Amino acid sequence: MGQSNVSLSALIGSRICHDLISPIGAINNGLELLDMSGGAPGPEMDLIQESVGNASARIRYFRVAFGAAGEQMMGRAEIVSILKDVMQGARLHVAWGPMDAQPRSSVRLAFLALLCVETAMPYGGRIEISQDEGHWLLHGHGDKLNIDETMWKILATKEAPSDLRPSQVQFALLPLIAADLGRRVISEIDENEVKLRF
Repeated sequence: MGQSNVSLSALIGSRICHDLISPIGAINNGLELLDMSGGAPGPEMDLIQESVGNASARIRYFRVAFGAAGEQMMGRAEIVSILKDVMQGARLHVAWGPMDAQPRSSVRLAFLALLCVETAMPYGGRIEISQDEGHWLLHGHGDKLNIDETMWKILATKEAPSDLRPSQVQFALLPLIAADLGRRVISEIDENEVKLRF
């Protein structure tokens, strides 16, 4: 996949997320109005609210991870809010270390890397994201990991197999986008830990 294809894919991702966030926000507002008017409380309403909240959180996350990334900065509060919402109810706990605002392009890499590390930890655990002098580290700890070696090799070779599934696209995108920014993705895996550096 060439640079132009990556950029086009990012624009498509941004467009989809942009167009979906408004109607989902409108549904959420409608649910809040129903709640304030005392209409139809119960488990059905709770399920709808939970589902809308989850969809909204994922779209916000995907907009950063798969959308076009300019040089605008993202504040810590916004990043932590996105991570908190998308991980709500998950077995994983994610700790965002950087205290200051970060370029959206760097956050994009971190979010893509997080999707990669998350696949290795289906049984839960903790992922710490840190940054030191421009170098990023995602460090996942879990009692039990599940590593698909074919996917993790893509990070080094940048060559995705032809049968790559949509749920694995982050493994193909991360090394390409990192290379565009002059970075190389390095992975390190042992029995209970997985690390991604770039």
